[in-house]
Amino acid sequence: MLNYWWVTRPKRKLNSIPEVLAAFADLSLNEEWDGQRNSHLAYEDALEQAGLKRKGERRDQTGGGARTYKAWLVSLGLIFVQESTGKIKLTLAGEAIMNGDSPVEILKGQILKYQFPSAFSIGRGVRVAPRFKIRPFRFLLRLLMDEKVGYLTEEEIAKIVVTEAENESVKCYNYIVDRIEQFRSYGDDCLEEDFFEKYKSSKGGVNPEHPYRHLTDLANTLVNWLEYTQLVKREDKKVAVLDDKIPEVQQILSYTPNFIDRPEQHEYFQRKYGLDPKHKKDNRNLTLTKTVTAAMIAKQKIMQAYIVESMERPITRITPKVVDYIVHVTGINGKTVENVLIETYPNGSVGAFMTRYFEMAFKGRDEATEFEKATVELFQDVFGYKAKHVGPIGLTPDVLLLSDSDGYQAIIDNKAYHKYSISNDHYNRMVHNYIENLANYSDSSDRLAFFSYIAGGFGKNIDKQIQSVANATGVNGSAISVTNMIKMVEQHNKVPYSHKKLCEIFSVNRQVLMQDLILREE
Repeated sequence: MLNYWWVTRPKRKLNSIPEVLAAFADLSLNEEWDGQRNSHLAYEDALEQAGLKRKGERRDQTGGGARTYKAWLVSLGLIFVQESTGKIKLTLAGEAIMNGDSPVEILKGQILKYQFPSAFSIGRGVRVAPRFKIRPFRFLLRLLMDEKVGYLTEEEIAKIVVTEAENESVKCYNYIVDRIEQFRSYGDDCLEEDFFEKYKSSKGGVNPEHPYRHLTDLANTLVNWLEYTQLVKREDKKVAVLDDKIPEVQQILSYTPNFIDRPEQHEYFQRKYGLDPKHKKDNRNLTLTKTVTAAMIAKQKIMQAYIVESMERPITRITPKVVDYIVHVTGINGKTVENVLIETYPNGSVGAFMTRYFEMAFKGRDEATEFEKATVELFQDVFGYKAKHVGPIGLTPDVLLLSDSDGYQAIIDNKAYHKYSISNDHYNRMVHNYIENLANYSDSSDRLAFFSYIAGGFGKNIDKQIQSVANATGVNGSAISVTNMIKMVEQHNKVPYSHKKLCEIFSVNRQVLMQDLILREE
């Protein structure tokens, strides 16, 4: 029995969940799972082929790795085993991901509903102690929003929170806040004398070189999951709620939903837990047996290939280019591919790509070029500009935009930082190299309408800094957080912005705020 919180982690991050789910659906749906070793092994092969699981000699031929991935999907409420048939089925949340809904929105809901006890946590091979009745990720957000706490480190989560936070009562919460304050003052000296006995690893023994490793690994995974929701970010080993997301987190915590009941009834619990945001109840009749046809298998293969591709680039609609790519990957004829894609993803699906885009905005220089190229794709494929990646030329911004419809050009500079400020050096670059020397890298005679910075977040003086560049050059400008870029893409997919409107938004001479993105009747 585990005497601390637990999440399973075949991979520490959730980015690959859509691909894992797609590979799983392809091989495992409508098959008996338990005891079908060939199916387990086939799934491991599929994961390895997709690059989601390291290739290597298997310690046994029982498909144990596949079972770990199955447990991962069960724990997040994406699949369940149907009691009457023993077959694997997708929950509504699992179906929503396969149908191209934003994986961040779906998984954010699942993470916030994640609870002890659950069908997963009381299951064979896990068995989290019954003293825990808590939704761990809501509890962590509550701590992060508390002025007394402000931030959390993985060490605090590992040594205090996962071991001692049993429930959501005010008494327990206040106790944990006190314990965190004690730990910040006294460190390991405030831990219980029998700490290692009480909270030992599931493997039993204590690793003398890294006695807390099982708990710090767990804390790292919890933070990774919470980061995936795009509500928090870690910087300098401290996790905090993103400034842009404080209102959303306040909204989440303002309402306390009921715990999901009957964790001992696997199918009942999983179907209730696995409700996506569009449903209040799972009314599907899954007992009707379907004969698996060649057409169904082809559709599953097409969906799997599409989901993998949609994580790499923003797909706003099904184009001949998208169809050709899926034909190339699957070998299925073009007419079938086109029909399946248009039927299943009529509006494309930008959400999966935006998950990666969000992460790029905090990577520093590690993925700076990827961030720049992704910005080119967004402005080109989503907003309909001609966009060029001019960064590599040197003494140039990252991206040059051209609007044929409205006859202007604009420049974008990406900054992959948590709190970006315009330094003197960056001010001089924008004023003298980028704006004054526009003709060095653009052959268009259209006016320069605006400049803008896109970053993870901004320092407190960003508005003054933007205004000073605008005053010096006579060109309007702005700064926009990656969170608001994502909101803008979501809004555009519902009601498209004109290039005139986009120019207005990016010309506010300050940071672009959520209210700037709302389309009003013109």
